[in-house]
Amino acid sequence: MAENGKNCDQRRVAMNKEQHNGNFTDPSSINEKKRRDREERQNIVLWRQPLVTLQYFFLEILIILKEWTSKLWHRQSIVVSFLLLLAVLIATYYIEGAHQQYVQRIEKQFLLYAYWIGLGILSSVGLGTGLHTFLLYLGPHIASVTLAAYECNSVNFPEPPYPDQIICPDAEGTEGAISLWSIISKVRIEACMWGIGTAIGELPPYFMARAARLSGAEPDDEEYQEFEEMLEHAETAQDFASRAKLAVQNLVQKVGFFGILACASIPNPLFDLAGITCGHFLVPFWTFFGATLIGKAIIKMHIQKIFVIITFSKHIVEQMVAFIGAVPGIGPSLQKPFQEYLEAQRQKLHHKSEMGTPQGENWLSWMFEKLVVVMVCYFILSIINSMAQSYAKRIQQRLNSEEKTK
Repeated sequence: MAENGKNCDQRRVAMNKEQHNGNFTDPSSINEKKRRDREERQNIVLWRQPLVTLQYFFLEILIILKEWTSKLWHRQSIVVSFLLLLAVLIATYYIEGAHQQYVQRIEKQFLLYAYWIGLGILSSVGLGTGLHTFLLYLGPHIASVTLAAYECNSVNFPEPPYPDQIICPDAEGTEGAISLWSIISKVRIEACMWGIGTAIGELPPYFMARAARLSGAEPDDEEYQEFEEMLEHAETAQDFASRAKLAVQNLVQKVGFFGILACASIPNPLFDLAGITCGHFLVPFWTFFGATLIGKAIIKMHIQKIFVIITFSKHIVEQMVAFIGAVPGIGPSLQKPFQEYLEAQRQKLHHKSEMGTPQGENWLSWMFEKLVVVMVCYFILSIINSMAQSYAKRIQQRLNSEEKTK
C-alpha cells in the first residue's frame, strides 16, 4: 500500500512539473487563482444572490439528469432487468392471495429500515451540511421509548401504532421490571440501521481521495486540499486543531483497521479526515468500510443509546425537574412547563389524552417542532447553495480551459 502511494506521489509531482514547465505557470499564481474562484463560488448563496443561485441550481439539476440519463442509456441491460424485477414486485404486491401477510410484513420492515438508514446517510453526508438526525429523530425516539418503558413498566407496546405512537399495553407490567438491557433491545433495530446509514455516508470522502490519488488529479475539494496542506506542514503544526487532525491521520495510517475502528467508535467530528486519509493512502475498501460499519453501527450506537437511556431514566428525569425548580427566582416558572409536558406524555401513554383537562400545546413541544422545521429548512437551503456552487465551478473550469487553449 505504501509503495503504491509513493508511486502515485511521484507521478503527481512529475505531472505538476510538466504542467509548470510546459505552460510556464507560477504555482503561487495557480493557488491564488483557485482561492479567488473558491471565494467567488462561496458568495453564490440564496441570501446574497437569490436569482443567480436559483438559476444555477436548476441548471445543475438539468446537467445531473442529463448525465444520469446518458449513464442509464449505456447500461440498458441493467435498466431492463431492474424494470422487470420492479414489475414482478408490483404484481406480487397488488395480487390478492395468501402471500399478502408476508408482503405486508416485508413492506413494514423495509420501510422501517429505509427510513432510519436514510436519516443516517443524511446525518453523515448532508451535501455540505450535516443534518443532525440523531438529535432531531433518533435521540428523541430513544428518549420517548425510555420514558414510556418506565411509565408502563413494559416495552411490549401495541403494534400498531408503535413505532409511530407509543401507548401502554393493556396488561399492566410489574413495578421495577424494566432494565437497561430491555430498553436497549427495544431500540436496537432503529439505532443499528441509523448507524449503518452513517457508515454509508462516510464513503464519498474515501472514494474522492482514492480517485484523486490514483489519477494524480487535484480535486477542488476544500477538505482534501486542507488534508494535503496538513501533510506538507506536518512538522510545523502548532495549534490544537492541526495536532488533533494529525493524530487522527497518523492513527489511521499506522494502525490500520483498528485505528479506523477506534475513530469510528466514538463521537468524532474529524472522521471525514479518516475517510480522506484512507482513500489517500489506498486503504482497501473493505478494511475501511468494515471498520467504519462495526464502529458506527455497533460500538458507537450502543454508547449513544446507553447515554440517552440513562439520561432519560425515571429517577434522573425527576431529579432534573426538581433541580430546575430549585433555581432561585425563576425555578418554579421554569419547572411548570416541564411538569406539564411530562404529565401530558403520561396521559397519552394511558389513553387519557382526550379526558380530563383541555390539552393545550406545551411550549417545549412547540419549540422542538419549530427547531426541527428550521433545521430541515436550513438543510434544504444548503442543498440549493451547494448545487448552485457546483454549477459555478463548471463555468469556472470551462473558462480556465478556454484560457489555456488561447
